[in-house]
Amino acid sequence: MQSALQNLRWPKKARTTKPEQHLLNANQQIQTLLTDTSVPPAVRQELFQEFSEIEAISEKLQQGEIHIAAFGRVGTGKSSILNALLGREVFSTSPLHGETRSQQRSQWDSVNYDHVVLIDTPGIDELEGEAREEMARSVTRISDIVIMVCEGDLTETEFKAVRELARQQRPLLLVLNKADRYGATELGLLLDHLRLRCGQFIEATNIVAARADPRPEQIIRIDEAGQEHPSVRPRKPDVGDLKTRLWNILEKDGKTLAALNAALFTSELDSRIAGKIVLARKKVAEKVIRNYCLAKGLVVAVNPIPVADLLAAAGTDVAMVVHLGNVYGFQLSRREASKLLLTISAQLLVLMSAYWGLNLVSATMKTISAGMSTVLTASAQGALAWYATYVTGNAAETWFAKGKSWGSAGPKETIKEILDNLDRDSILVSARSDIMSKLDGKPLLEK
Repeated sequence: MQSALQNLRWPKKARTTKPEQHLLNANQQIQTLLTDTSVPPAVRQELFQEFSEIEAISEKLQQGEIHIAAFGRVGTGKSSILNALLGREVFSTSPLHGETRSQQRSQWDSVNYDHVVLIDTPGIDELEGEAREEMARSVTRISDIVIMVCEGDLTETEFKAVRELARQQRPLLLVLNKADRYGATELGLLLDHLRLRCGQFIEATNIVAARADPRPEQIIRIDEAGQEHPSVRPRKPDVGDLKTRLWNILEKDGKTLAALNAALFTSELDSRIAGKIVLARKKVAEKVIRNYCLAKGLVVAVNPIPVADLLAAAGTDVAMVVHLGNVYGFQLSRREASKLLLTISAQLLVLMSAYWGLNLVSATMKTISAGMSTVLTASAQGALAWYATYVTGNAAETWFAKGKSWGSAGPKETIKEILDNLDRDSILVSARSDIMSKLDGKPLLEK
């Protein structure tokens, strides 16, 4: 399966393309993935959530939306930051711990850019490590810009969250909220510390201070008699630096960001689908190989004529290779399958030279044996045939999985690696057991 980023990994020359063209390209890639009939239903069902998300991204692109998501611990004021950007109370800022239980969103009609959607998320400290990382991935997959809100030096949980968010390859801003708690010198030192600590993840210009819900200002009025009258005066939120930085990013890269982030997610999903298809094919291929192993083992075990054993073995292997080709989407003729088998057999004769010798010895033993000893000898020969077909099937499956190629290793090294990784004794015991169970009650032909 081709990567969805094939047409969206823009070289320098392509950066001059209009953002609208990037959006069109991204949406075309998404539509191609959504309508790809080669994706098995089982794989599509297993990735149901991801397909739902990519459909949401497609709708987002069609509407020209840019999504900005806010993360942070409970109490850092991420909801207040979003409300300050909106200029109105939309997101809940209840003092109750963990008021935000799920994603919430609202449209931000900024002066500089239309169709911007702000997204609030649950506190990162309310979720366990894996759940927190999955939430970060899930939200950032459909977000174009990410804001991480803190109120001081980063805790270990916050630092891990920053690192995970940075891996998602979206523009990431770190906002030091509640800056009114610090003096000018202390605030400057803290911002410098954050820029140094997070320098490998976040650009220095993307680390800013904010006062989303500043504490009221203490005022003391002195009357004519010299009496002091204390009072408080509310102060307006100050998110000017954050707003300016966001507007600069939106103005410069807004539509391109939306297209690139859509392409990143589509590419990720494309890779996951390809991986699932590979696993599904391998599972089917394993079943096919084992079915042919049993069929061949039984034919060899019950057939009293040594030459017929060899012919039956060859015919079974040809049919297996054709079947495996179908599993991987390749239509092979019997002639093409035979040619592949010759390549595999040539290497097996070198690496497993004793096989055909044992086969003929075992056939001779069938000729001179009788009763139970004949059954035991036949099952041993059948198990050996099973093993040879199993190696042959795995070699053919590897060749198909690599796109009808042995790769740089070549057939000999590929087959050697397969032999080295197989537990021969275990396979032979299992094969003999299956053959014996199938032979139970069946008449065994003898010379």
